Amino acid sequence: MCFTWFGPIPRVTIMDPELVREILSNKFGHFARPKSNPVVRLLSSGLVSYDGEKWAKHRRIINPAFHQEKLKLMMPAFSASCIELINRWKKLMDSSGEEHCELDVWPELQNLTGDVISRTAFGSSYEEGRRIFQLQRELAELIMEIIQFLPIPGYRFLPTKRNIKIRKIDKEIRRILGDLVSKRIKAMKMGDVYNDDLLGILIESNMTVDEVIDECKLFYLAGQETTTNLLTWTVILLSIHPDWQSRARQEVLEVFGDNKPDYDGLHHLKIVTMILYEVLRLYPPVVFLVRRTYKEMKLGKVTFPPGVHLTIPILFIHHDPEYWGDDANEFKPERFSEGIANASRNHIAFYPFGGGPQICIGQSFALIEAKLALAMILQNFSFELSPTYAHAPRTLITLQPQHGAQILLRKL
Repeated sequence: MCFTWFGPIPRVTIMDPELVREILSNKFGHFARPKSNPVVRLLSSGLVSYDGEKWAKHRRIINPAFHQEKLKLMMPAFSASCIELINRWKKLMDSSGEEHCELDVWPELQNLTGDVISRTAFGSSYEEGRRIFQLQRELAELIMEIIQFLPIPGYRFLPTKRNIKIRKIDKEIRRILGDLVSKRIKAMKMGDVYNDDLLGILIESNMTVDEVIDECKLFYLAGQETTTNLLTWTVILLSIHPDWQSRARQEVLEVFGDNKPDYDGLHHLKIVTMILYEVLRLYPPVVFLVRRTYKEMKLGKVTFPPGVHLTIPILFIHHDPEYWGDDANEFKPERFSEGIANASRNHIAFYPFGGGPQICIGQSFALIEAKLALAMILQNFSFELSPTYAHAPRTLITLQPQHGAQILLRKL
């Protein structure tokens, strides 16, 4: 446990998993999310920014969109997007005429996950959803450029050229989403049924149009970033460890052969699941969580006053030899062979999706999508790291490869 100042805010880092569990479980409502900067709220608001009754209400509304039955119905959308990716890579290889070709998989996988979200969130309107994804990504890149200044007290959103562009893109996203919502409401009043995509569920909940727009924007950011980074780091690590790539491919071929993977079969991919968990341990999408005390309270042996930020450094906990052993920095998927509970010396030292009641609502969505995409890639290609790849993880909201993820791709 250590103490620092974050501008004018006292911030305490908590490493003890028992205390982390107490914070995330938030049984007595003592801990809240810190208020985000207005600039960051342009990028993501909705469920992730709420607390208390408003959070509980929105969580209840959105939960059905991520039930197992719904995820099963989303499989055709997942598959369609993955097939487009595989076919694009095959054409790229055919046009190169070489035994292998170099490919930066990071933007490729960004396009894949953005396409999946467009299809699952907006159904038949997914082409318009793609435009929202492109704008949201452009908005994220612009906000990333100024994110280091956001903790400064008194930071103002001055009318600079970049800030004017940020406002313009945000207005355009909200306009397109507003049009989509209006069209869907009219169609539903005419008797059309839309209960298999996120937009239909949100509209039927009687949320305001602004609330629906905020939740859709959040779904793009959280869903796209999480799964993109998981898949990207997985491809990188399987390039470094070809033995695990071979084992994963063998398992995929044993379960599916050359057939398109199906929902039930994905649950039989034990080795693939172990690999994904180990990637999430080594490269969690979000490297730390922050909660604040809003009244005096005791945590462990320390009593905290109101207004203290408690930081949970997920990345450090996931690499701590005390919980994971002396090989904590090594890629060893076998540590998850008996499940998450038995992977570490402390069964609650694994937080890739957070924890407690506010655990990421889309974790099942992300894992199913990642399993399907990885299975189809392994069915069709082998890959190794390109000599041009430079390993440089960096955090810009999520943990990303700073210089891309260049691989050498080969058709099987």
